[in-house]
Amino acid sequence: MNSIKKPTNRNNDIAYVNDIGFRLILIPFFGIAIPLITGMVNPSNFSQWEIKLSFLYTIAIAFVVWQGNRYLHFSLRSYFDWYNKPVKKIFAVLLTIFFYTIPAAVLMLVGWYRIFANGNTDWTVVFTSTLIILICVIFITHVYETVFLVKEAESEKVQRAQIEKAKAEAELEALKNQVDPHFIFNSLNTLSHLIEVKPEKAKLFNDHLADVFRYILHNKSRDLVLLSEEIEFIENYFSLLKIRFENAVQLHVNIKNDIAGDRVVPPISLQVLIENAVKHNEFSDIDPLLIKIDIDGNELVVHNRIHRKTLRKASSKIGLQNLNDRYQLTTQTSIVIKDDGKDFMVILPLLKI
Repeated sequence: MNSIKKPTNRNNDIAYVNDIGFRLILIPFFGIAIPLITGMVNPSNFSQWEIKLSFLYTIAIAFVVWQGNRYLHFSLRSYFDWYNKPVKKIFAVLLTIFFYTIPAAVLMLVGWYRIFANGNTDWTVVFTSTLIILICVIFITHVYETVFLVKEAESEKVQRAQIEKAKAEAELEALKNQVDPHFIFNSLNTLSHLIEVKPEKAKLFNDHLADVFRYILHNKSRDLVLLSEEIEFIENYFSLLKIRFENAVQLHVNIKNDIAGDRVVPPISLQVLIENAVKHNEFSDIDPLLIKIDIDGNELVVHNRIHRKTLRKASSKIGLQNLNDRYQLTTQTSIVIKDDGKDFMVILPLLKI
């Protein structure tokens, strides 16, 4: 439901623009320049004290006109803006300028003539001075509005960046939370299977599973981990697969320690890829599934031969999509997937510390 914004809901405009120096210079300038331009104050017709008092009065006129318009302009900004109500904004600004500036200027100019010219008002000078004052007010209002628009654009840019960051963090957290339930479900199914068919290996599986979950819980809140930590984790994870499938699955890791120690990846990245390979391929002791992990420049390559398994329903590819989304949110890069029907390869960009 739409509602009119109160002044407190907008930026505090008086504090928003630091124009003290601007006013300290221009108010006296206009208060002296306009009377000299129009001939209202003629130094040859006044004594030194009268000139000083006259200019103090005209500076007071400039002060009253400036401060009044400034207050009205800042107040109007709480209810009208260029983006939603441009026509109303222009109309309101011009209306307040004319209906405040003209009466205030005329009254105070006439007052000057009563004090310094014995009430002999020169209406031509009053008209000219009022017109110049009006033009100056419109110009200064335009300057203020330009400053406001620039600052608002900068503020909105910062706010958009903050919103995007918060959104990305929320999405990343949601993606991280998707990893655990999926992995827990698969692990419990495996443990249940081992208890039934290979109870002697169930305890060993449970011990390794505890190490794996310890890594997941420890690194869940981290966006990036050292590649060496991820490799150590994946070797522990693969030991779970070895307990279940024995020689039907094999893992070859060809990564030098110095490289693994200064590169980072999102945590649990490799586990997703190995789990994906096991899920979608046929393998046996005679024809094992071989998964290779290699380094190619600044990329981590995970490769396996394809022996496609017939699934009851088509793969949703949520795991790979989840991993790619995490990569984009964390590193602003994407994974590369290559599938030629014989070989399946996933390339993960590596970041250097």
